[in-house]
Amino acid sequence: MDWLMGKSKAKPNGKKPAAEERKAYLEPEHTKARITDFQFKELVVLPREIDLNEWLASNTTTFFHHINLQYSTISEFCTGEACQTMAVCNTQYYWYDERGKKVKCTAPQYVDFVMSSVQKLVTDEDVFPTKYGREFPSSFESLVRKICRHLFHVLAHIYWAHFKETLALELHGHLNTLYVHFILFAREFNLLDPKETAIMDDLTESSGKARTGLRPCVEMLHQQKAETRLP
Repeated sequence: MDWLMGKSKAKPNGKKPAAEERKAYLEPEHTKARITDFQFKELVVLPREIDLNEWLASNTTTFFHHINLQYSTISEFCTGEACQTMAVCNTQYYWYDERGKKVKCTAPQYVDFVMSSVQKLVTDEDVFPTKYGREFPSSFESLVRKICRHLFHVLAHIYWAHFKETLALELHGHLNTLYVHFILFAREFNLLDPKETAIMDDLTESSGKARTGLRPCVEMLHQQKAETRLP
């Protein structure tokens, strides 16, 4: 599983953002689209009777399946020709193989690497145990953070490169709901570095203003940013 431990660095791809045009996903009528008005802040809190690792495992597996499903709805539009790099805004992501070698790949290849690697992890009893008496590995939280980082890249790419298709399919409400839930859960358990998610701060801010229960997340994000600037 060392192939998941390599850092997935993001670097400028040398191109201007495909849309200095307005980002459609930031339009108020789109950001407020949800399949539910439930307060996700209440949903992500660790129940008193549940073990932390069990809670992380259950939710991480669920997010993996939902993000994989969401991507599948636009996968026919995410081709090697249309998405020659795994790009979000002016940032390009690279995959790192089991030897730590950087792999430049198209967006569909990157997503395939992500989904295949996560699928292998969540079905590994030594990592995500489901049988009574089995213990989680000491590296479990670190692995969950790696998984969340890669899943975030997939979500961000859907917004950046395929929101118009998502909108045409009338699945933007599902995407927004998934994004809000995922970000809140990640913030609740410090699973994503604010520097990593900064690329989608505008969406996080807009979502926080759309009656989603995301405001505490946004406030936490700014607090963490302020703390990182302290000497």
